[in-house]
Amino acid sequence: MTPPRSDQGFIRTPDAEFEAILTRAAEEGARRALANVGLDGEEAALDIRDLRSLLDCIRFVRRTAVQTAVHLITTGLMLALLAGIAIKLRIFGSSP
Repeated sequence: MTPPRSDQGFIRTPDAEFEAILTRAAEEGARRALANVGLDGEEAALDIRDLRSLLDCIRFVRRTAVQTAVHLITTGLMLALLAGIAIKLRIFGSSP
């Protein structure tokens, strides 16, 4: 049996059969992509959870590092201002 063809010579398939072919191709492509990056098998879900946990830790460390840098800069500026005020008011010793 030959499949029906359109006016331009293309093969026509029923919509349900076409959707089934697309679904099967998408699933096979997804499996192949996961296998290529090493995320196939029984422990794939655990590996993905570990990767997400690692990314969360990296984000936390980055946020903490930025906060620490801001605190250090703010503290340095405050100390510089206090030192300037102390020098201006001649609090520490007398100068000629």
